[in-house]
Amino acid sequence: MADSEGASGRRRFLTWFLGTSAGALMAAIAYPVARFVSPPEVPEASTNQVEAGPTNDPELLEKGFKIVRFGADPVILVRVSETEYRAFAGTCTHLDCIVEFQKDKQRIWCNCHNGDYNLHGQVVAGPPPKPLEPFKVDLVFKGSGQPQTIVVSRA
Repeated sequence: MADSEGASGRRRFLTWFLGTSAGALMAAIAYPVARFVSPPEVPEASTNQVEAGPTNDPELLEKGFKIVRFGADPVILVRVSETEYRAFAGTCTHLDCIVEFQKDKQRIWCNCHNGDYNLHGQVVAGPPPKPLEPFKVDLVFKGSGQPQTIVVSRA
């Protein structure tokens, strides 16, 4: 009789151990899946304007463009002439690659799939389905009368 009580105790322990292990495994799988399916709500910071830097920024003067952070999104600021600047969403409308400005060809270009935009953000060639979103560019004058700071805001 003592052997059957010992075997019964071992059987109960093994049943409890295997059941607990299986439950822990299921929880370890279900928790990450549940977190992935319903991510936490994170409030997005709303940005209406951002300072892009001074008009004599070396990057703007040399390359003719600059990528500026507009909240969580990139914006491309293009120096069209000494007094004219244009800004557009910095990601291609095809697959969200970052665009760049080719100064020699006077075009905004996406190097991922050879998307081509003119200086008004309109699609010229390649696979992009729609034009780049335009942004408003203002030059803020300081006391000297010369444009000092470039401010980009939603159009």
